[in-house]
Amino acid sequence: MSLPDSLWVDLDDGRVIAVALAWFPRLSAATPEQRLRFELSPRGVHWEALDEDISVDGLLAGHGDLSQGRVVAAG
Repeated sequence: MSLPDSLWVDLDDGRVIAVALAWFPRLSAATPEQRLRFELSPRGVHWEALDEDISVDGLLAGHGDLSQGRVVAAG
């Protein structure tokens, strides 16, 4: 399942993480085509053109965009 206002990440261990794009303003403001241009690394996801990096550890901890200071998106 995929929603246009969500980021879905499938982990190697079978878990799926879904977060609202509102957690990440750069991704939220990007076009769907821009969101599709990403690179995976062992630690997370990177969007070069959007200057956005999201770590798996941050997603698991419930952290949103940390570029403007510490933001915790999930309680």
